[in-house]
Amino acid sequence: MFRRKKTEEQMDAPPAIETSDSAATEEPGSPAEASEAEAMAAAPESQPAAEASAAPEAAATSADSAPSGRRGNRVQKVGTVSSDKMQKTVVVRVDRLVRHPKYRRYVRRTSKFMAHDELGATTGDRVRIVETRPLSTRKRWRVVEIVQKAAK
Repeated sequence: MFRRKKTEEQMDAPPAIETSDSAATEEPGSPAEASEAEAMAAAPESQPAAEASAAPEAAATSADSAPSGRRGNRVQKVGTVSSDKMQKTVVVRVDRLVRHPKYRRYVRRTSKFMAHDELGATTGDRVRIVETRPLSTRKRWRVVEIVQKAAK
C-alpha cells in the first residue's frame, strides 16, 4: 500500500550482477567470439557430407516433435458416459467439487459434454476426453481412452 523510501546506500550502490560462467561475461566483439564466428563459417564447407547423413535423422525427429510443439496442451477431463444413444457420439458427465463461498462446504457441480466416440464407450464407462476443434454444433470433445468399463 505504501512504498518505503530508498535509503542512500541502496541508491548509490550499483546493482549486483551474478555470473555463472565466463562465456556470459565476455563482451561482444571479443577475440573468443570472433574465433567462434570463423569456426562456424568454415564448418559448412568442411562438413557437407556429415550434414547430409544426419539430415534424415533430424528430419524424422523434427517431424515427430513439430505437431506436438505446435498445438500446446489440450484440456483433458475424466467423466462418466451418461448417454450413448447417438451414432459415434456420447454424452460425458464430468463432476467437480467446488467450495461454497458462504458455507465453506464442498458442493458437487456437474457439466455435460458431447464427445466424438470412435472407441465404442457405453453408458457407465469412465472415459478421458480431450478438447478438439468443433465437430458439430455442440460437439467439441473427443474420447481418447476408456479408463474403466462399466460393471455389468
